[in-house]
Amino acid sequence: MTDDSTGKSQENTKQKGPASQPSGLGHHHGDPRAQNRRRLLMVLFLALGYAGVELVGGLWTGSLALLADSLHMISDVAALALSLLAVWMAARPASERRTFGNSRAEILAALANGLGLAVVAVFISVHAVERFMSPREVAGGGVMVIATGGLIINLASLWILEAGREDSLNVRGAWLHVASDTLASVGVILAGLGIWAFGWIWLDPTVSIVVSVLVLLSAWHLIREALDVLMETVPGHLDPEAIRTSLLAVPGVNALHCLHVWTIGSGEVSLSSHLVVDRSHEPERLLQEVRSRLTDRFQIDHTTIQIEISEGDLDTGCADFYECEPSAVPS
Repeated sequence: MTDDSTGKSQENTKQKGPASQPSGLGHHHGDPRAQNRRRLLMVLFLALGYAGVELVGGLWTGSLALLADSLHMISDVAALALSLLAVWMAARPASERRTFGNSRAEILAALANGLGLAVVAVFISVHAVERFMSPREVAGGGVMVIATGGLIINLASLWILEAGREDSLNVRGAWLHVASDTLASVGVILAGLGIWAFGWIWLDPTVSIVVSVLVLLSAWHLIREALDVLMETVPGHLDPEAIRTSLLAVPGVNALHCLHVWTIGSGEVSLSSHLVVDRSHEPERLLQEVRSRLTDRFQIDHTTIQIEISEGDLDTGCADFYECEPSAVPS
């Protein structure tokens, strides 16, 4: 039974503290989203500058692998532009209609990035099969030189994005784009070497197929993560059962139900639950203990906890700890 005088829904607004700062930045000040924007912008210009070089080089050398790598880099440019737009939107303040702000814009961009990667992979595979059936001459030496330049650009881009990829799904998506392109560049260099040294023309479409597989793996990983956020799945690093056990261990908490844990945006974990507490415990003090436990043990800062005063019968009417129908909540 909920006591309206002491058991109203309590909400702990999101706090900004050391626990919420991104790792790997070397300091604890500055806006993480602004830092991510700068990283993405630098990588975008690097990719845009060299994508044209690889495209022209692919047409000049006749290499499908180099053309595939250039198209992959062009997809990087599109993905980075999309990521920058998403970061900008996510940084805008919440409004009367969008009370959670625009954090999901990052997730939608990450999903679009994953789908874009998959399309590129299919495109590469189709043309690689055609090249197996109709081999063409390829200038191996030119392929090696141009692909080496692309490898250098990609390695520099990975270094720029590294600090932000653990804290933003959007930056992680851009990092995956560049990482798969880096592997592709290595493959293209090896293909160019084999063609130049031994005349192995078959290496060109073979490397293209390998590139497409790498791209598909990256795409699947990113799409799955984005869908998990959109479907409000419990974040992979959290165990709902461990959270439940920890909350039930708080003195005064007799039972809980309606436990939900989800992610609003990259790294923005939220939790809501109903706690059935003993009447002898002060609700405010108990609520503070619950919040502290969630922050310290699970790094969950944004919580909505409803306190329900126990009347001796601990049956909450819920089928389990995670289900909660409005009609089942005791009144």
